[in-house]
Amino acid sequence: MASNDALTDVTGLRVGHARVAGDGALSGTTVVLAPEGGVVAAVDVRGGGPATRETDALDPRNFVQRVEAIVLTGGSAFGLDSASGVAAWLEERGRGIRVGADPAQVVPVVPAAGIFDLGRGGDWRARPDAATGRAAVEAAAGTESGAPVVEGSVGAGTGAVAGQFKGGVGTASTLLDSGVTVAALVVVNAAGSAVDPLTGVLYGRYFSGRPEYPAAEVHEAARRRLAELRELNGPAPLNTTLAVVATDAELSRAQAQKLAGTAHDGIARAVRPVHLLNDGDTVFALSTGLRTLREKGQDALNEVLAAGADVVTRAIVSAMCAAESTDRPGGAFPSYRDLYGLD
Repeated sequence: MASNDALTDVTGLRVGHARVAGDGALSGTTVVLAPEGGVVAAVDVRGGGPATRETDALDPRNFVQRVEAIVLTGGSAFGLDSASGVAAWLEERGRGIRVGADPAQVVPVVPAAGIFDLGRGGDWRARPDAATGRAAVEAAAGTESGAPVVEGSVGAGTGAVAGQFKGGVGTASTLLDSGVTVAALVVVNAAGSAVDPLTGVLYGRYFSGRPEYPAAEVHEAARRRLAELRELNGPAPLNTTLAVVATDAELSRAQAQKLAGTAHDGIARAVRPVHLLNDGDTVFALSTGLRTLREKGQDALNEVLAAGADVVTRAIVSAMCAAESTDRPGGAFPSYRDLYGLD
């Protein structure tokens, strides 16, 4: 396992969070900043209600070869404006696709995806904008290479909800025997649940060995509390789970797109159900290309693809364990650790 068990274990990637200010706000933005010169990127969108920007540019058939940043944000379609702040910051530094003789003439391509968290803090109009995006990319740029990533109710995960539980940001990484690092960062904001209602175990823990089951009385108390909140909160809101899965392995754009697709399996293991009409589940894949796969052919790539799904699952577990309870006008959502007392 790599040093911080985080997306930033892929050398060159940096992560920054920013939160929307105000008493009625419960939203924010997270930026994954690539090293200067960009990274190979791809995307796979499987939710039925996505809020996205510039995802078509990542199609391997199209012109864009590399991107400088990925934006994950709250605010649904409104929050995609945060990517404009990131693009402006990149332009000021001459980072992007050069389109003229002057090195300053660049167009930064900043793919973005948003979760639905509108009104959860009480103010429907309190959502990320260009200033939020700029604050998040500045936060990312201000970190050291390989810095730990703050998890929980931060950035794009500030207002995230997973079923009846508070969601948030989580991250995980693994170091393969080949020396390749594969890592993920996930914003868990699902219409489905990350918790098995029969046992109280996080679904994602079933895939990492024998899980620790909560005591029967703890699980029963949690069930009663959730039943009470179901009456208070009303129908399940629109939701979306977002992920960035990255590797230092050298991947083509088509291979990166395959990684984005198989990484969705990691969401499906940890959240049930997924990819619904009122989800916008989206996975971005990044390749820094610092390492050539030790073996040529499909076996070496398959190892990366399998690891991508695994780290997404573990990142979802980390997000659920790090999230903090919230009780705001937009609803009361307890954290998993507060209801179950487990880490």
